[in-house]
Amino acid sequence: MVVDIFIPCFIDQVFPNTGMNMVKILEKLGCEVHYNPKQTCCGQPGFNAGYFEHATEIAEKFVGDFPHPDRYVVAPSASCIGMIRNQYEDLLRNSTKQTQLQQLQKNALEFTEFVVDVLGVEKIEGATLEGTATYHDACSALRECGIKEAPRKLLSNVAGLELEEMKESETCCGFGGTFAIKFQGISVGMAEQKIDNTTATQAQYLISTDSSCLMHLDGYIKRNRKPIEVMHIVDVLASGW
Repeated sequence: MVVDIFIPCFIDQVFPNTGMNMVKILEKLGCEVHYNPKQTCCGQPGFNAGYFEHATEIAEKFVGDFPHPDRYVVAPSASCIGMIRNQYEDLLRNSTKQTQLQQLQKNALEFTEFVVDVLGVEKIEGATLEGTATYHDACSALRECGIKEAPRKLLSNVAGLELEEMKESETCCGFGGTFAIKFQGISVGMAEQKIDNTTATQAQYLISTDSSCLMHLDGYIKRNRKPIEVMHIVDVLASGW
């Protein structure tokens, strides 16, 4: 299967190894991976900040960057996929790219849902990580994309990894983009609650589909010297081989 990949801003600028690991896994599963170097942002930061005109320009560019209707567009970020599926409709309502957009919205998938729901794979051969982990349901993954079981199925088949469900795994971590800046006290309090629930499971690893959540939580972890390591699910599945 030929697939296009979208590498979000967070991955490109801060966690490039996650992007490379996604390619590694997709190729292992038999996919021919294509990357358009002209791609940039999905427009979510501008949209969330109320800069709708700017976000519309980026959305139009994004649609143009993925012109192949016969290819899935796979990204290691449910947040970006949620933006494409749920917000582009309003931004591009009067655009000439409506037909192309409708196909792109069908094709755009977060990594784990593509692997499990499209490829039918629930175990990445060779994936190994010794220890105990817990999983955080990122808001965009769960609420915007309906992703819940796919990540857990993949993690349950990682050799050496014991998965423990935390209390309130579906509760927001407190990041929310500029929310963490504008409402710092609330944001930190939500991170504290999430890490307290993680600690209660005695997990060594905190795993999620979204690097933005993990970056936020890792800041709290390091500031408070908690013995927890955050890992994107892609990096977990690429471990050990």
